[in-house]
Amino acid sequence: MKSKKINNSLERLFEQRLSSFLNPKHPLFQLSDSIPFHSLASDLDRGFSYGPGQPPLPIRLIIGLLIISHMYNISDEQVVVRWVENPYWQYFCGYDYFQFKMPCNPSSLTRWRHRLGQEGLNKILSMTIDLATKKKVVDPKRT
Repeated sequence: MKSKKINNSLERLFEQRLSSFLNPKHPLFQLSDSIPFHSLASDLDRGFSYGPGQPPLPIRLIIGLLIISHMYNISDEQVVVRWVENPYWQYFCGYDYFQFKMPCNPSSLTRWRHRLGQEGLNKILSMTIDLATKKKVVDPKRT
């Protein structure tokens, strides 16, 4: 069983999409369009074998939470609690409608780190370094 997908295709009555009112110049808004989440998620998803039970959380959500946690130097507990309060974080993680509950239990991030392994975490890290170098946010000599 593959991981869950984030479904933003359904129009919700009386709800406005995050993408329609968030500032498109906000760094996380722009970064969410720059990261190749789809290819990264499909690369990471290939390595898993799924059995019976509840499907895993969306990989885009997990990648986004891990990146945000690292960017802001906050714990797993803090990132999932603050995620509910921050529409930019939700948009960055692939949601286009505001969510009112925590995306996961903080312990899920620990399990996902083990599940991704060092190779998966290195893919995420190298992708962020490549992107930062390409955007000239980081000097290539310092990476």
